[in-house]
Amino acid sequence: MTVDTREADEAGPIRPVERPVPLRQSVYEALVELVVAGRLGPGQHLVETELARQLRVSRQPVREALHRLEAEGWVDLRPNQGAFVHVPTDEEVDQLLDVRELLEVETARLAAAAATADHLARLQEICHEGEAAVEAGDSGRFVAVNAEFHAELARAAGNAVLAELAGIVGRRVRWYYRQVAPIRGHESCTEHRDMVAAIGAGDAERASSIARKHTERTRTAYHRPPA
Repeated sequence: MTVDTREADEAGPIRPVERPVPLRQSVYEALVELVVAGRLGPGQHLVETELARQLRVSRQPVREALHRLEAEGWVDLRPNQGAFVHVPTDEEVDQLLDVRELLEVETARLAAAAATADHLARLQEICHEGEAAVEAGDSGRFVAVNAEFHAELARAAGNAVLAELAGIVGRRVRWYYRQVAPIRGHESCTEHRDMVAAIGAGDAERASSIARKHTERTRTAYHRPPA
């Protein structure tokens, strides 16, 4: 009897399977972005047939996406009524901002030590874009630019895990931030500039302090009674 003693890797490396993104994933991403961007507003009834028509897909991937959206808190599925965009509660917003604050404070601290000249230049550029959006009264544009500022800040911190977590939290913050962007715009831009200046000076303590106050002022604005 002979024994095959060949090493397992002699056949060469295993090739990854290449395939397109599943349709249900594409539908899910499209619906999340519609909610985050405010095109599907809080409390809005989501009709499967209408969504399928607009997205040019069958109802099945829409149904699968809605169930996933419910599990993640973007959508509420009500018996005998259908799907509705979730209406965030004050408690949910506070919990999200608690996490956001923890991440932002650490991000600013790390960025003060790790940011490169290219990072700082990009942050300054984003600040200018945000100020232009505020001056133009374009709240939707400012929300997007604000999200990009915080994403770039996370990249400047040089911690990939932190950047990934910040991205997950940032997506949901963008959803809530739309409500306060019109009243936070000018103030937020000033805070962004101050944060970049502290990071550029390598002042981790000041950068962290500004980041904490930045989040707390957003919380205050969110809970401010309507005028």
